[in-house]
Amino acid sequence: MSAESKKAHNFIQSLIEDAVTKGEHTQQVVTRFPPEPNGYLHVGHAKSICLNFGIAETFAGACNLRFDDTNPEKESQEYIDAIKKDVEWLGYTWAGNVRYASDYFDALYSFAEELIEKGKAYVCALSAEDMAEYRGSLKEPGRNSPYRDRSAEESLKLFRDMRDGKYQNGELVLRAKIDMASPNMNLRDPILYRIRYAEHHQTGNKWCIYPMYDFTHPISDAMEGITHSLCTLEFEDHRPLYDWVLDNITAPCQPRQIEFARLNLNYTITSKRKLKRLVDEHMVDGWDDPRMPTISGMRRRGYTPESVRTFCDMVGVNKAGGTVDMGMLEFAIREDLNTRAPRAMCVMRPLKVTITNYPADKTETLILPVHPQNPAMGQREVPWSQTLYIDREDFVEEVPRKWKRLAPDQAVRLRGGYVITCKEVVRDASGEIVELRCEYDPATLGVNPEGYKPNGVIHWVSESSSVGCDINLYDRLFNHESPDSDKEGDLVDHLNPHSLEVLKGARVERSLATPLTDLPYQFEREGYFFCDQELTAAAGKPVFNRTVTLRDSWAK
Repeated sequence: MSAESKKAHNFIQSLIEDAVTKGEHTQQVVTRFPPEPNGYLHVGHAKSICLNFGIAETFAGACNLRFDDTNPEKESQEYIDAIKKDVEWLGYTWAGNVRYASDYFDALYSFAEELIEKGKAYVCALSAEDMAEYRGSLKEPGRNSPYRDRSAEESLKLFRDMRDGKYQNGELVLRAKIDMASPNMNLRDPILYRIRYAEHHQTGNKWCIYPMYDFTHPISDAMEGITHSLCTLEFEDHRPLYDWVLDNITAPCQPRQIEFARLNLNYTITSKRKLKRLVDEHMVDGWDDPRMPTISGMRRRGYTPESVRTFCDMVGVNKAGGTVDMGMLEFAIREDLNTRAPRAMCVMRPLKVTITNYPADKTETLILPVHPQNPAMGQREVPWSQTLYIDREDFVEEVPRKWKRLAPDQAVRLRGGYVITCKEVVRDASGEIVELRCEYDPATLGVNPEGYKPNGVIHWVSESSSVGCDINLYDRLFNHESPDSDKEGDLVDHLNPHSLEVLKGARVERSLATPLTDLPYQFEREGYFFCDQELTAAAGKPVFNRTVTLRDSWAK
């Protein structure tokens, strides 16, 4: 789609459209999504993915997927594979092959030598502690390193010795020579290369020196012909360094860096380092735990790519920042699934109901819609028999005010079926209710005869035609609105002890023994649920994860 035919939705799109209109931008728009493969992507990355690929689509351009793989000690192929899967699941296709910063290691090294030869970089032997002291503070300027005035020839020799493995970790670094008195700390002779003896997942043991992000990123962008390098606001102070690097080498082009506010979501954290801690310390069941704010976790919980993209559109792109309410994300999934999720009945906590005036050897098939507002989705068959199950929470003996479910001597309609009246309560030796004996009215299928006032509608399943299943009731992982910013407590202190409740022995319509759709189902009156294929295979019976409740139970 051309810029002229697309209405601007965010300030970045407006900036590009304005540049196109003025003739300041004439080439194809090329963006990139550059994750570091040191963890799984989270919901904040989803916003960046949607923005970078969305801008490229809007201007009929291209978006590259490039892994910023300059820290091999924390990276792995597992993370690379997970990130590619997440981008594809969201519905995006990157231009050409997957790219890696390591693809440019040879070029990066050559550009580093170019800076040394121009007197723009030097090899420094200060320890990490001394370097921090020399750097100064926000109130005090830094001091020049005693190695800053090394000749280009000496620094070049030392740099090559670093490359050839003649020094150990931390002995030497390559630093840019910019301005130790700059008010921008990022320009106080930042490190460009450091020694790391670590096997790289792409280049093996070819290198024992690795470039820093602030050196790698602008050059990788330039090597790929990126026109707009879209970054979150924490990189705004890095932009002068981004431009300095490209200004001082023979770069093939000069991309424009534009910053936007990152996504902050309440009741969650969007730090890969802290999410990794949850995984490593077994506070969750892995990166794809349905309680995690990772894209893989949301996928396993039953979120749809459409709902995540809608949420990112709702959040918008700006520089103001702020925190987005989790309810907005949950609203997006509800709105998406409400229109297209098939309906089914599932009894979470079964209570046996015997219809005493219905023949024991008889079964009849009731026809219910797959989706009450979408006739095109067809109909489903729900068998009715003498023995049924209702949810234990739908029956009380002492009736509270405005009770709209089953009680002794009260009538209630079973969804899509007949009206029944409870005539007897059966208990076991401990006094627990184990069975309700009810009567049904054969004249009430689909109608309320004159004078009939059933006390509400509840869901049910037949004993003979339902299937046992397990239900995972997932809720928010944290019970603190800002678990990441609370300085008084640790993340562990804010874990929601009720973030997972496992219900064994639930019963679901027979058709869901093998779910017929990759979408979550709406279990009527309960919420949206998604069949966890991995857990189902392990359990030998259906296991459903609750995607989201029917209503916002966290609303204040």
